[in-house]
Amino acid sequence: MCELLGLCSRLPTSVTLSMMTLAPPGRRTSGLGDGWGAAFHMGDDTVLVRQPDPADESPWVDFLARHPVRSRTVISHIRHATQGEVALRNTQPFQRELGGRMHVFAHNGRFAGIERQFAAGLHRFHPLGASDSELAFCALLETLAPLWDAGTPSVAQRLQRIGTAAATLRALGPANFLYTDGELLVAHAHRRIQRDGTVAPPGLWMLQ
Repeated sequence: MCELLGLCSRLPTSVTLSMMTLAPPGRRTSGLGDGWGAAFHMGDDTVLVRQPDPADESPWVDFLARHPVRSRTVISHIRHATQGEVALRNTQPFQRELGGRMHVFAHNGRFAGIERQFAAGLHRFHPLGASDSELAFCALLETLAPLWDAGTPSVAQRLQRIGTAAATLRALGPANFLYTDGELLVAHAHRRIQRDGTVAPPGLWMLQ
């Protein structure tokens, strides 16, 4: 399964150590060499770096280590492709504009039958690639869009909509995801393949 990294800090900080720790598993021989990406929120916009190549072979990881981007909110992803070819358009994190700011999403797991569940209900947001993760992100934004169209929603309003969407996604498969609108970072932990081969919680670990 893929690997996720999310950082939320009171002050802008760099993720040099975290990126260098995350990158080595992203090698061809590990099954996690199908791409990597990192999104650094900067105000209402993001610095997004993605490559459909193994992270441990990428000169961009070394560049970010030597020239770190300071941000309060960071989402990074190392891909193990289960749906959609190895290509930039299927490489996470994904981002879209909503309410005048960038929203970012990365997912670990697989959603069986998500096309039947959501594809017909997408009107404003559409996937560029063929991954279940991007489709899930578009479906989440469709749910959130009415709130943002009316102005900046409260945290409670956002969490309620995200929680409802997460419950639907959990019924389709392991739903570990990171989502941010630049102000709020949501880490949804579900279940994943454990060392003994079972698919069970925990899906994510939190360090504070």
